[in-house]
Amino acid sequence: MKTLLVCSSKTGNTWKVAAEAERVFGVACVRVEDEPPADGCDLVVAGYWVDRGQPEAKMKAYLGALRGKRVALFATLGADPHSQHAQDALRAGREALGEGCTCVDAFLCQGRVDPALVEPMAKMFSAGHPHAMTPERRARIAEAAKHPDEKDLSDARAFFMRVKASLQSA
Repeated sequence: MKTLLVCSSKTGNTWKVAAEAERVFGVACVRVEDEPPADGCDLVVAGYWVDRGQPEAKMKAYLGALRGKRVALFATLGADPHSQHAQDALRAGREALGEGCTCVDAFLCQGRVDPALVEPMAKMFSAGHPHAMTPERRARIAEAAKHPDEKDLSDARAFFMRVKASLQSA
C-alpha cells in the first residue's frame, strides 16, 4: 500500500501528530505547500490545523484537488475535541475532499492556539459577542496549550494503526 502523508501546521501541533503517522506508515511527511502529487498512492493521510472551523486554506485547496483517493484526515484545533465545533471541523474536512474521494476515517485532537492570535481576538470581539474573550474562553485556551499531550499522541498512533490495518485487510 503506497501512502502519501501530507500536513500543514501553524504552531507545530499538527506536525507532532504527523510524527506518529510517520512512525506507523513508515513514510516521511510532506508539507502541503510543496503540493505533493498523489498519483499512484493508495492512501492520502492529510493533517491540518483548523482555521475558523475549516481546514486551513492551503490544505483545503489541496484536498479539493484530489480525485478518486482514499483519504484519512487528522486535525488539530484549540477547542475541546469532543465539542460540536470540533465535529463540525472534521465534517468540513470531509466536505473539502475532491471528486470521487472517500474519507476512510478522521481524527482530531486539541492543540495550542497560536499565541499571536489570542490578544487580537480579545480586541476584535466585544463583550456579549459569541467569541468575546471571557474568563471561560481564556481557560479553554490555557487548557489547549497543554496539547497535544502524550495521551493525544497515543490516541493518534492508535488511529493511524487502525487506518493502516483496515486498509491492509480490505
